[in-house]
Amino acid sequence: MTKANSPTAPVLDTRALNRATLARQLLLRRSSLSAHAAVEHLLGLQAQNVKPPYYALAARLDGFAPEELSGLMAEREVVRIVTMRSTIHTHTAADCLSLRPLVQAARDRELGNFRKGLVGVDLDRLAVRARELVEDEPRTMKELREALLVEWPDADPQALGIAARCKLPLVQVTPRGLWGRSGQVALTTAEHWLGRPAEPAPAPDATVLRYLAAFGPASVKDMQTWAGLTRLREAFERLRPRLLTFHDPNGVELFDLPGAPRPAADTPAPPRFLPEFDNLLLSHADRTRVVPPEYWGRAWQGNVAHRTFLVDGFLAGVWRIDGQDLVVEPFGRLTKAERDDVVAEGARMLGTMHMGTSYDIRFGTVVQP
Repeated sequence: MTKANSPTAPVLDTRALNRATLARQLLLRRSSLSAHAAVEHLLGLQAQNVKPPYYALAARLDGFAPEELSGLMAEREVVRIVTMRSTIHTHTAADCLSLRPLVQAARDRELGNFRKGLVGVDLDRLAVRARELVEDEPRTMKELREALLVEWPDADPQALGIAARCKLPLVQVTPRGLWGRSGQVALTTAEHWLGRPAEPAPAPDATVLRYLAAFGPASVKDMQTWAGLTRLREAFERLRPRLLTFHDPNGVELFDLPGAPRPAADTPAPPRFLPEFDNLLLSHADRTRVVPPEYWGRAWQGNVAHRTFLVDGFLAGVWRIDGQDLVVEPFGRLTKAERDDVVAEGARMLGTMHMGTSYDIRFGTVVQP
């Protein structure tokens, strides 16, 4: 095995990177981890909508039932909060209290985009007032904006709400996020909801190691893309003596944990059905390890993300539930064996996520560029 800092660090081709990433993401073989342990290992799950975290775990865990994650949320062991890339994630309570301070610098930069609507607003005072409001009782963003406008009537309402979200770790309280339940987004602080204080902003080193465990091998820019942060090079350099180094086919330096799995490039990768916004597709600067170049941008339409599926480890198409049909729309032609495997995986997913409901599985028109 090549040592860290080796001048002859080996090259990992696209398929090798694909298999390593799938293994870290629990998508090469389903894991026996609990839902809590999986959310922790994966450093959170994209949760722009309510259902994606449930589908994400169904693709990754053996024996998963939606009620498991829903129960964790009801018990406040996992929460929904804006963290990486200014997007909502489902995190364990511990990660909520540590990762949110880690990305505070990014939230501060985001706030700068709204300074024109915040002229004359004392942001520290706003943070104190917003905390008082949401800890008195959970508030919708509309309610919070209206209350803040009483004190800053000349400010832009949207900017006031975003300022509160950027300055404070606001979590979405239940029943929002519970499986089979509905509820509007109401917010309070993480500290109030979880009953303990947030941790001081940590040095990024420990999170670098966790990111590599879940998404590696990866470059500095890859992690910066995942976190929405900059200036992480110093942390990687501090850790270099503990890490292995590789290069991708373009010569970009990749870092990895010595004991992390790097399966052979020809390791079979069964089909997987993923939700919209799955972190597998969003957490690297160079996404060709999962997204073939010819399919770049095909999983999105404007600001709307489609649910996707993998064949042989790579993005292969999109899927949707239409009435009582699971409609699978591949981007290219699938072999009969591949189609059979996709149908089998689709049936398994439906049995996990929609137990007791009968669905037909059909292939839709191949999506064209």
